[in-house]
Formats: sequence, C-alpha cells, structure tokens
Amino acid sequence: MSDRWQEMAVFVRVAETGSLSRAGRELMLSQPSVSRIVGALEARLGTTLLLRTTRSISLTEAGSLYLERARFLLAEVEEAEQAARGVDSLQGVIRLALPVLYGSRAVVPALATFLARHPDLRVEITMSDARQNLVTDRVDVAIRVGVGPLADSTFGARRLAVVERLVVAAPAYLSARGVPTNPAELARHACIVQHGLFGRESWRFMHNRTATSVDVPARLWISSASGILAAAVAGLGIALATRVMAGEELRTGQLTQLLEPYRLDPAEVYAVFPAGPRPSAKVRAIVDHLGASLAPG
Repeated sequence: MSDRWQEMAVFVRVAETGSLSRAGRELMLSQPSVSRIVGALEARLGTTLLLRTTRSISLTEAGSLYLERARFLLAEVEEAEQAARGVDSLQGVIRLALPVLYGSRAVVPALATFLARHPDLRVEITMSDARQNLVTDRVDVAIRVGVGPLADSTFGARRLAVVERLVVAAPAYLSARGVPTNPAELARHACIVQHGLFGRESWRFMHNRTATSVDVPARLWISSASGILAAAVAGLGIALATRVMAGEELRTGQLTQLLEPYRLDPAEVYAVFPAGPRPSAKVRAIVDHLGASLAPG
C-alpha cells in the first residue's frame, strides 16, 4: 500500500508542475525514478494518465479524474495524521506567498506568536507583488490585497482584514506643486499608479454619501507597492497607499495624508488556498491566526 501512496504523490506533483524533473527535485527523486513510478502507476491502472512530449506534459481525461481523487485522498491522509498528533503538534512545512510591502509590515510580524506556539512547523515565505500559480509553486496560503472582486475564485478563501486607503504625498512635492483640496484638482498633479492590486487610473472617492470618480494623470506606473511608496517619499508625485503600508512614513512626516474628508474604497486582505473548502489543519491554523492578528488593521 505504501507504494501506491508514493505513486499517487509523485503523479500529483508531476501533474501540477507539468515536469518530471521539477517533481523529482521537489521529492528528492531522480527524473528516471519519477518516470518509472508514473509508468508503474499507469501499468497498474491499465490506462494512460499523462501525455508526454519532449516539451510538455498534459493530462488525459483519465488523468484529470485520477488527479482530483488523488489530491483528495492525500489531503485526507495528512488530515488523519495531524488529527492523531493534535492541533498543538503541527509539523512539516507551510508555504506562504506574500505581497512585499504588506507582507513585510503586517504578516511577518504576526508570525512570531504562531511559530512560538508550533515549534515543529517550518514556514517558507515567497514575497512578490506578482500573482503566483499556487498549484505549480506548491503554495499553501497566499495573501492577496486589493479592491473589488477576488481573483482565484476557484480556490478556498477567507477575508482577514479591511484596511483604509489614503492619498499621500511627500512634503517636498506639496511645497513645489501645491496641496489639492478636492479630488478634481488631482488632474493638475503628477500621480503614481500601481499595476494590478489597488492602483488604477480612475480613483473613486466618497464624500457626504456622494461618489466621485477622478481620472488621474499617471506620471509613473510601478508594479509594486514598495516601489509606489518609495516614489511617493522621493517626491515624485501623489499616490494611494493603505494606512498599514504607509504608517511609518506618515508618523515620521516623510508622507502627508491628503484629501482627508474624502474616503476611498477600502482594500480587503484575503487568505487564498488551493486546497478548496477543506484545507489542511496547518492551513486552517495559520489562517485563523492571521485572521485574529490582522483584523484590527
């Protein structure tokens, strides 16, 4: 039976990564061993699960059906083992994908008490403002920050926090260009806009229960929140930021909040996990912890 579980685990990683060699590296097996294990599985089942060419690997219809059930069974085995150990004895590795600025300033500091509570659990963190493929990169939990409908809707998700968004600029920029007193005046300023996430060419404000959308002139387009913040501090223009992300710069006077009577749509923080509605015990534990830790932000 242990050989069958190995076959199942190897097949799942080959299917998810689309690569025999990458699956082998992750599982500490040689590529020939991975090929042999998958071949033995197909021979035992009497059907082809993977279509292999020199450049790609794809699933057959039978392979897709087997992958769905195999993932479920492997998750059930992990869940059973964790149940036997108890929730206070989480073991293994949990892989997090975090946006750079929010991850550094909000999520990483919140991990201290979680790791102290679970000394046998290791956390691997990847930080990037680009959206990762949670399946091929073996991400257990990704933190997403944004405005509007949540992407990755086929995955499991939980909202962790709602964070206030602000309009900010450096004092040096405001001294040179003046201080806007209403959203319409942004049209005469240099604005810094972020690709994806919550930066956009049209900024929507609420004031006295009235919504106003302003098309801002984007002087700079930057792909990361940390880049946006650095550009604003450098006096390159007016930007959007969350209070969590720009809190230190606001406290030290490097940035000034603008248009305070006008409110922007808040940003929402979600935990997204590819395990669907039944994540593992370690995923549930870290998501519960982050939900309790980040909610006040």
